[in-house]
Amino acid sequence: MTVTIAIEPPRQSEILRLLELSDAYAASLYPAESNHLVDVSTLEKPTVSFLVARKDGSIVGCCALVEAGDGTAEIKRMFVDPEARGLKIGKLLMDALIERGRALSLSAIRLETGIHQPEAIGLYRRYGFVEIEPFGAYKPDPLSLFMERRLS
Repeated sequence: MTVTIAIEPPRQSEILRLLELSDAYAASLYPAESNHLVDVSTLEKPTVSFLVARKDGSIVGCCALVEAGDGTAEIKRMFVDPEARGLKIGKLLMDALIERGRALSLSAIRLETGIHQPEAIGLYRRYGFVEIEPFGAYKPDPLSLFMERRLS
């Protein structure tokens, strides 16, 4: 099994399928007002690094690093195909995200995730993310967890 992670355009049919799966998963866990998903046009902006995981050529995961313009960036749309879970795709994506953040000379990477996603929270904690107050345009939400990892 060969897994590669590379920056690719988000508007690809396999990625659109992953984003639809991600939307459905989020909708099954949280009310609409607690889902902070971005659409594919947002992912195409020049301030976004969109990372794609491929296993033997097939897309199995994705995530975006969205620059905030203040020396930080936010992880958005982190998702691994349910059929590829257990293959450490999330870990490989996190390694690539942090490497990309360093290449961009970011001071920190932030994220918002839901409290009903223990696997994701555990992954972020293993990568040194710690809980912070809401950032950017986010408002306090009992269903959200805000996290940050300093890079500098």
